[in-house]
Order: sequence, then structure tokens, then C-alpha cells
Amino acid sequence: MFSTVLDCAGRPLVLDQPRICGIVNVTLDSFSDGGRFLDPAAAVAHALQLVAEGADLLDIGAESTRPGAEAVSSDTQVARIVPLIEALTAQTAVPISIDTSDPQVMRAALAAGAGMINDVRALRADGALEVAADSRAVVCLMHMQGEPRSMQDAPRYDDVVGEVHRFLSDRVLACQFAGIDKKRIVIDPGFGFGKTLEHNLLLLARLEQFSEIAPVMAGLSRKSMIASLTGQQAVDRRIHGSVAAALIAVQRGAAIVRVHDVAATRDALKVWQGVAMLPAMTRKSPTAAKPGLWDDD
Repeated sequence: MFSTVLDCAGRPLVLDQPRICGIVNVTLDSFSDGGRFLDPAAAVAHALQLVAEGADLLDIGAESTRPGAEAVSSDTQVARIVPLIEALTAQTAVPISIDTSDPQVMRAALAAGAGMINDVRALRADGALEVAADSRAVVCLMHMQGEPRSMQDAPRYDDVVGEVHRFLSDRVLACQFAGIDKKRIVIDPGFGFGKTLEHNLLLLARLEQFSEIAPVMAGLSRKSMIASLTGQQAVDRRIHGSVAAALIAVQRGAAIVRVHDVAATRDALKVWQGVAMLPAMTRKSPTAAKPGLWDDD
């Protein structure tokens, strides 16, 4: 069994129910909100608004990983994220995650107060595994085929679910051999990272297989797969499809969903949880539903 509490460097994230990770991009070119929160004050305000809306975790990134994204120097990333993390750790008790593959950025973020490393390269960069092992941070290991600039050119798999499952299992073992306790590990199948629409749908449909390895974080929010399915090409019109995808992920075992639209996702999960609680309630009182649950007033 997995730990029901992720200790994010002293800030617990309790996995007794599905948790919401709010996305905070301090980038110029992220596909959804690039450039909107480069100003530190705007980024802090946005992050605190996500917490007010129900975010259980904040994921901060200073380099876009969208297809075709340009690299951002370590120094630039550090300059963007350190003041933000320091401000947020002083103003909220919510755990902070750093979205990076760069060991230098990891070190700076952890020193500033981050308690999770969210790495699209699953700690494969030189020195990344050592930084994580020397810290108290939780790590999220993601699968990506190829590199951000070219990952969507022509992704191919013989068995996408089996191959991603093996990769993540191997990376968990690599972390354990490096001294990272399995209780500190979360995995992410990497929706949209070197996958076609069919690959993404297969991974989502069989997501429960990944929860056999470690707690799963699923990031489907506003991605191109949502546009392909709904026809909504404008990013800000993909909210409804994104919420549906997050709900399906939770129903198939995701412990955490990483989203842009926290309030909408929170409300959908509350409705789902109300229905999920119903068998327990009816066992306690077969003839009476919980007062107020079905009120139409």
C-alpha cells in the first residue's frame, strides 16, 4: 500500500481524497497563459487565488514544456521562481511544487521552500536524481517520449500503456536505488508528451494500472487532446472538456489532478464525491438519505 500522506518537506498533502494541483506558469510561452504572470505580484495573486478556489498543491514552472518550446536558462528560471516561492511559503501552508528538469533550478526552489519536484524527464538529467535524493522533497516522475521541441512530430508505440508503465516502474526503482523512499514518489503518464490522441485516450482509459506503481498525478488540463475531442481550439474554451477529463482520471484512480481551472474542477469533484459516498450512507440508513443532499431548494 502507498502512503496516504505525501510529506512535501514538512507540508503534508493527505491523499484521503482526490487532490487538486493548481498550475502557476511564470513563463513567456506556455500554451495556456504564457506571459500573464511574469510579474511577481501578479503570480503571487494568481497562486493565492487558486488556493482560495480549492487548490491543495501549487505547481510553479518557469520554462514551458509545450511542443516547440524554447529552452530557458537556469539563471532565468531561478530568477523567476525563487521570489515567488518565498512569497508563497510565507503566505500559505499549501505545499509548493517546482516544475523543472534542471538540477540547479531544483536546488534553488527547494532552498526557497518548495516541497515537491515535478519533472517531465523523470529525474534523468545529470545530477537531478542526486538533488532529489539529498532533499526531503516528494518527486513526481513523468513519462515523455522525445524532447519538448519535437515530441509531437511522430510519436509511436507498439503498446503505449505497457511501455509507459514499464518506464515509470523502472524510474521508481532507480529512485529507490538512489535512496528516495517510495513514500516520496508520485508518477504521471505524461498526457500529451509524445503521444497522439489515441495514445492519450488509451492511457486515460487504463489509468488504474498505473496506480499499482505509485500515486498518480494526471495532467490533462486544456491540452490539445481536449481540443481534438471537443472542437474547441481556443484554449480558454477547453475548460468543460478539461474538467470532464479530470473527473474521468479520478474515477480511474488518479490521486492528484493538475489543472488550470481549480474552482470548476473542485465543484465537479464535490458532486462526484457526493455520489461516491452514497453506498456508505445507505448502508448506515437504508431508508434515509443524508439530510440536504438531494434538496432542490
